[in-house]
Amino acid sequence: MAAIDTAPLENSLGFLALGAYILTLMPTNLRIIFPQTKQAKLPKWLLKYRRLIGILAFCLALLHAFLLVKKRDLDFLDPNTYWIYIQGVSTFIIFTLLAITSNDWSVKRLKKNWKRLHTLTYLAMFLLTWHVWDKMLEHWSYLTPIGLVGIVTTTLLQRIAGL
Repeated sequence: MAAIDTAPLENSLGFLALGAYILTLMPTNLRIIFPQTKQAKLPKWLLKYRRLIGILAFCLALLHAFLLVKKRDLDFLDPNTYWIYIQGVSTFIIFTLLAITSNDWSVKRLKKNWKRLHTLTYLAMFLLTWHVWDKMLEHWSYLTPIGLVGIVTTTLLQRIAGL
């Protein structure tokens, strides 16, 4: 493992996006795994503001991606760009779909398909774990282990809950 450095802005934004995303998943985990927390204030608050927190996660991820694209001067006409960043691009596509449909109009319009579409969040959990591990493997910041523990723990709790 390489030396731990401070995180540049783009990585900090990615970490904040990851944290906000994890917050959107917490109410379900807590409700299923720890049913006694169902009436606690924090899970209720997180459930009430889940969509807003999800939009915040998307906006932070968008800034993260924008700054990295700008910094690395990525060529989107080169197929290798997509191969190198497949986890990030795939997760961003999923987050875009989830953000666009995180409103009452979409819930009413898509009906049962809204819930099906939002199950893509489980694929996003896997892709995010892979993305953080792969992209930060050689140059960990102090945020990397925190982010990895957070998303791996959340993914494991989802598996335990049978989701």
